[in-house]
Order: sequence, then C-alpha cells, then structure tokens
Amino acid sequence: MTHILAIDQGTTSSRAILYRLRPPLGMPEPVATAQAEIPQHYPASGWVEHDPRDIWASTAATCRDAIERAGLHTADSAAIGITNQRETVVVWDAATGAPIHRAIVWQDRRTAETCARMRAEGLEDQVTRSTGLLLDPYFSASKIAWLLEHVEGARARAEAGTLRFGTVDSWLIWNLTGGKVHATDATNAARTMLYDIHRGAWDSDLLALFGIPASMMPEVRDCASPYGMTRPDLFGAALPILGVAGDQQAASMGQACFEPGMIKATYGTGCFALLNTGARPVVSRSRLLTTIASSLEGRVTYALEGSIFVAGAVVQWLRDGMGLIEKAADSQKLAEASDPERRLYLVPAFTGLGAPWWDSEARGAIYGLTRNSGPADFARAALESVGYQTRDLITAMEGDMGAGALASTVLRVDGGMVASDWTMQFLADILGAPVDRPRLQETTALGAGWLAGHAAGVCPGPEGFARAWTLERRFEPAMSEESRDALHAGWREAVARTLTRKG
Repeated sequence: MTHILAIDQGTTSSRAILYRLRPPLGMPEPVATAQAEIPQHYPASGWVEHDPRDIWASTAATCRDAIERAGLHTADSAAIGITNQRETVVVWDAATGAPIHRAIVWQDRRTAETCARMRAEGLEDQVTRSTGLLLDPYFSASKIAWLLEHVEGARARAEAGTLRFGTVDSWLIWNLTGGKVHATDATNAARTMLYDIHRGAWDSDLLALFGIPASMMPEVRDCASPYGMTRPDLFGAALPILGVAGDQQAASMGQACFEPGMIKATYGTGCFALLNTGARPVVSRSRLLTTIASSLEGRVTYALEGSIFVAGAVVQWLRDGMGLIEKAADSQKLAEASDPERRLYLVPAFTGLGAPWWDSEARGAIYGLTRNSGPADFARAALESVGYQTRDLITAMEGDMGAGALASTVLRVDGGMVASDWTMQFLADILGAPVDRPRLQETTALGAGWLAGHAAGVCPGPEGFARAWTLERRFEPAMSEESRDALHAGWREAVARTLTRKG
C-alpha cells in the first residue's frame, strides 16, 4: 500500500491523481494523472447545469486511467481521497440511484429572485447566524428547493423519503460504494446554507424554511474519516474512502495553511481565498463568509472566505467567447503586448459579483474603451481583474480581523492561473504583499490525498505535512504604493458603476 488515489471533481473536468508515498511519512508525490472534461449546459441566461451521470462516468474513468498509467495493481493503493466542486446540487432516487434532474451548478443564478425576496423579508440574519453564509443563490439550499418545486413529483417523493440530496462528494461516495453510504464531510455541509457550523448539525429551522425534508440529507463526518469501501468491480479491488473535503478547503490543506492567519487563494474557474481563523468563527462585517476550514479528529477549524465567481473563466471567455486567443497560455503573451497607458477595466460579472459585493444581478462590463483599444488591452484587463478582485477580498479580511492583523501575511496561491508569471507579479504588485507559488501546484488534489493518507496512517499529521511543504517561487511587489492605489481606485469606480445594488 504505497500509493494514494485522489479524486478532484471540478466544475469543468474530473481528474484523478495517483500519489506515491515517500517512506516513512513524507509528502505524497504525483506519479500518474488522468483528466476528462465534462459538458457544460446553459439552458437559460444565468443557468448552469451538469449531467450527474457525466460527473460519475468521468470520475470512474479517470481513476481507472490513472491506475493503469502508473502500471499499478489496485491493491498498491492505501485509500481514496475526494475533493469536489462545492455547492453544486444533485438529487437522486434512493432506490435506483437515478438523478431526477441535471445537477444545478454553484454558478447558477436561477434562484436570485427567491433569495432577494427572502432577504426583503428579513430572513438573511437567521441564515447567517447559523451557517455563516449570506442568503445567495450561490449556495445549495435554494437550488434544492427549486428542484423540489419544478421537477414533476419531486416534492411528493421527497416527503415520502425516497429522494436523496448531495453535493458532488456525496454523489460520488454513493456511486463508489454502490449506494451503501450517503454521507458528506463538514466542509461541504457548511456550504449548503442548511448546516449549523456552531453545533455541527443540520439546522431543522432552515430545512423547514426551504421546505427540504431531513430524510434527504447525508450524514456529516470528519474530513479524515471512513466513508465506506468502493465496489470491488470498479477498480479491481475494494478501496477505502478515507478523506473528503470541498475543493477550496482541500486546497487550503494542500497549501499547509494549518495555522491561524495563513491565507491561500485558488485560481480555477473562480477564485476563492481562505483565511484560517483557528477555533474561533469570525463574524464578518464585510460580507465575507464564515465557514469551516476543516474538521479533524472532532476539532473544527474555521475560516473567512471570499469567493470570486470569475477568475480562470475570464481567460476561457477570451478564448471561447471573444476568439482572441487559441489557448489559455496565450493570454499572458497578449497582455504583455498591451500599452499600460491605455487603462482598461473589465468587471467580469458574467454571473453576478461575489464577495464582498454579492450582487447576483450585476453583469459584465468594460470601462475605458477608446478607438485604440484592441485585443491586447482586453487580455491585460482580463488578467488584471483577477488581481483587483483578490485585493478586494484581502482588504475585507483585514477589516474583519482588525488593523495590522494581516500585515506580515504571505498569500499562497494555486490553480491553473498561477502558471502565468505575469499574472502573479501583477497580483503581488496590486496587493503590496509577497505571493508564494508552491512546488506542487495541484494543491486541491494534494489536500484530498493527504487527508486519506493521514486517516490511513501513511502520511504525516498537519505539522509534519507543513514542514514538507516547499516553495517554487516567491513574487515580491515591485510597484509603488501610489501606483497600486491609483490603479485600484479606477477599479473601484468601475465596480461601483456595474453594481445594481447601490450603496
């Protein structure tokens, strides 16, 4: 048992990474990777869906491919760890395992009006007190309610106890175990807008508020905990599932952000920054989220989180929507060719604005266009928008933690966008703080693999894992404070013009 299999089921693809374990208890090293894109469905403006069967089929296939590419027997693996896109909703029949509808993805905004009405009725305080979240269509609760109301017969089936809800981790666990285990971990539960993060239990009042029967909900377990055995026919032998965490929390663990005050930001489809606040849940005054960073051996660690809906997706837009580049890596070269004196601001509110604005009705806008504006300026503005949004998040975190609390903080980064040196340098410049890029940049899968290995007793604990974390490159700020503040002031003006909620 010299390997760990990590499943990383994301918004645009499913990935499996096989890690070799360095004896006796060292950092897992990737030896084989398999990846498969999953189709995206956009049935209406602001709606985003996946077929749950695509999620499962691509996950199973990439696991088999990774094992085969490594030339291993399944018995060589000690355990499976799972990390997943969060908030995405799957509802299925408990008897047949068949989904009742496509999965509603975290980006989906179809329940914006419902959430706005509930806010107008003064219900957001109740939600925030229990869950640490804001009343927003981003989270799972209103999506589940929509399915129960709009899928024929779903309400009656749910009340009869025959339907099951899960975020993507639960859907995978159900299929991996042949329907024997209906469970989730605390980090995924904390993103549903139905879980009391203080008591560690589903909130019966919120379930009633959204009209969701308790029988639909999965059992909540620690991140490093037994989640059942896989079906023997899937991979040639039954493997224990021993680690589960939502993608952003898994990335935080993969970045070894175990100490209070440490911050990581993951740049995938969106950008998600997590600040470890330790055993204390910090109530945000800046419309950030109070959430669970991990639950290990019964001890809960909390975090402040800022969520940007569009980060890497803005590069996809340059490629697929605008046709300005052929591949994502071309965005840096195009941005470098732009004239920095032609100041263009792109506010990528394609599906609304996340933290700290939380304006689900806002839509993308570009400011500063002139007759000379061209593709290079669009590329530069797209990449810069990620840095500006990150600064907004870090500024909000500083406000919540108190003056000077994050003065010496270094931002640890991961995700597809961090391969761009130009983007990371701009990020350090606009933050006025160092940005650390790790040697192993697939930190989300690494976090899931570490959880499973830790539970199996073949990986070190948090302190040992933190000592093994290694830096690939540090980006130091090189921009003057006057310049960075002037650039950011222009960004704030662009956002103010884009917001539909004024003030």
